[in-house]
Amino acid sequence: MTQDFAGVKRSRKSKMKKRDEEWDRMKMEIAQELGLWDKLTSQGWSGLSAEESGRLGGILARRRRLAKANESAISREEK
Repeated sequence: MTQDFAGVKRSRKSKMKKRDEEWDRMKMEIAQELGLWDKLTSQGWSGLSAEESGRLGGILARRRRLAKANESAISREEK
């Protein structure tokens, strides 16, 4: 599931944020899973409705929280 993310337009505000590559990769993967990829490549992130953005953000937050919890659980097991 490799996509070229260079074609997706980012807002000026979004370009100013310092997000790591993992954040962007997860965001793109979730957008693809939700079927928003075509809309993103044609209209950019600003083309998403509030509902679509909220759904994407909620899933992203949940996945990041789960990844962090798994990471801390693994580090506790190693000690």
